[in-house]
Amino acid sequence: MSKAIKLVSPNFSDLLTPNIEIGKFPDGDSHVRIPQLAECRGKEVIVFHRLYPKQNTALVALLLILDSLKQEKAKVTVAAPYLPYARQDKKKLDGEVASAHTVCNLIARAGCKKFVTFDCHFLNQEGLTTFGELSIENISMGHDLIEYAKTIFGDGPFEIIGPDAGANYLVEKRGGKAMKKVRKEYEDGRIDYRHIETLDGEFEVKGKNVLLLDDMISTGNTMIRALEKLAEAGAKRICCAAIHGLFLYNCLDKIRKFSDCIFATDTIENSQAAVSIKDKLLALGA
Repeated sequence: MSKAIKLVSPNFSDLLTPNIEIGKFPDGDSHVRIPQLAECRGKEVIVFHRLYPKQNTALVALLLILDSLKQEKAKVTVAAPYLPYARQDKKKLDGEVASAHTVCNLIARAGCKKFVTFDCHFLNQEGLTTFGELSIENISMGHDLIEYAKTIFGDGPFEIIGPDAGANYLVEKRGGKAMKKVRKEYEDGRIDYRHIETLDGEFEVKGKNVLLLDDMISTGNTMIRALEKLAEAGAKRICCAAIHGLFLYNCLDKIRKFSDCIFATDTIENSQAAVSIKDKLLALGA
């Protein structure tokens, strides 16, 4: 893909120089302009576009970009570091929409030949796969976060623990273990969150340093529960790390009470970003 044209969204300006214009009409409709559109005809194109935050607006903008490139018969790869709706890949209730499938199919049908993302929530391995109609290349930042943790713990060893089974592929092949989480059913007709019923694990951390590693920190509830367990087990120092740092509802303040440090990558712009995905992104067009 050495001859690929790189199109960069304004919401990627912290890592790359934008050359796509995205704005809004007075009524809130998205407006997209691709000054290089004519140059893309029949060419390999990489679109760098974040889909979070403001995921619904960002998704519409991406569909507009893709459809325009499809009309030019461009062969398009999309690089979106975080895939929204990825936690909704299964149906929990009768009539519920598995929106991860819907979103992936929309992106594929709009003209995306390959979708590059990082540590997608419903994928448990790196590499190429197909989900619905979308071809996805899943790149992991787990190793990079572990390497960064070494600079914090110094020469001392540390245990790597995942707060739930979703973190298995991040920790197990690196000698770590994952806790087992059981959630309660939806309560009071609410479908936005299922509270944690139990969170347990078989580990010996008394007097040891621990890296608590997960693919994302959203509300922080799972991470906080895991931190409490590790503190009760006598862990010495605990650092929390995540690929995707959403950090909703001021959960950072709560996590800081139980941990010695918190860091993440810059797949999503956040105050705790210490490890960058930039080099891996640039390699896509090398």
